[in-house]
Order: sequence, then structure tokens, then C-alpha cells
Amino acid sequence: MNLRQSGVKNLDDLIIIDKVLEGEREFYNQLIEKHKNYAFTIALNILNNREDAEEVAHDSFIKAYQNLASFNRQSKFSTWLYRIVFNTAITCKRKQKIKKESLDTVKYTYYESSTPEMELQDQKRFIKQALGKLPEIDRNILTLFYLKDFSLDEISEITNMSFNTAKVRLHRARKKLADEMKTILKEEALNL
Repeated sequence: MNLRQSGVKNLDDLIIIDKVLEGEREFYNQLIEKHKNYAFTIALNILNNREDAEEVAHDSFIKAYQNLASFNRQSKFSTWLYRIVFNTAITCKRKQKIKKESLDTVKYTYYESSTPEMELQDQKRFIKQALGKLPEIDRNILTLFYLKDFSLDEISEITNMSFNTAKVRLHRARKKLADEMKTILKEEALNL
């Protein structure tokens, strides 16, 4: 019985990889579907440009496919893939010219409301604003740890850092985020 016919939608990554390596290339689409959103998120956090992030995510899946036979299975497939995405995005960023956006082009919209929904939107906006002021490696480490629930071991593998370096970077990134939040909230209070 074909795995597709069996109705199993969420096959384990390793089973899917085995099928792809056995010549059933169409199964690779399942890996893409499973991991495409976070691959894009990693690239976007580094590049800050939607089109470039989409291209990097696409290129990363091609690189992963071309090197699938070299995946050593000592780590999770997602960790290996996200490392490819991370490295591809860093390479892309290095090739790009530095673009500066003038403050005139940035538009902020403020809402007057005390509803919990608006407060949540404000919180998300402030966190996003604070994250945007952090170096890209700090944004990525915080995202990997808090939003994607990767362990420090996995983060160190994805970012090519030692475990201790990743641990220190995470600690410092938390502090930087807290400092940025304090600054943003003070400025917001002054504008009230």
C-alpha cells in the first residue's frame, strides 16, 4: 500500500526522507508544507524583506533536497533544515547593500481604546518594535527559543554556536529586549 493511499498525513520526517531517497520525490512536498512557515520566519527575521525571505526559504528547500542524502540523522530534520535557512539568509544579507529607511517613511498608527484586544495588539506591536531594534542574531535566538520551543542544544546547532555561547546570547538577548521595551514604553507614556 502506498503511504499516500494509507491516509497518513503527518508522517514522521525520517520516514518521509526515506521515501524521497527511495525515489518517491513527491513526498518531499510534505516536508516543505510542514516546515515552510518557520523557514520563512527565520529568513524574514534576518532579512527584514518579505520577497527576499521567500526566495531564501525556497532556495533553502532546494539545497536541503539536493543534500538530503547527506543528512546524518544525528539531529532532527527541522534543526538541519533551519540551519540551512539561517546560513542562506546570512549569505544573502551579506550580499545585499545596506538599505536605510528614513524616519519619514515609517508610519505608526495609535488607537485610543482600553479594550483587552487593543491592549494585546499594543503589546504585540511594542514587542515587535523592540525585537526590530535588536541585532538579527538576538532576534533569531529569541524566536527559536520562545516561539519555536527549540532547546539550547538545537539553537547552538542551527546557529553554529557552542552551547555556552548560545546560552549567554539568549540571556543577553532577553536583557536587551527588556531594555528596549522599557525605552519604548517610556516614549509611549510621554506621547500620551
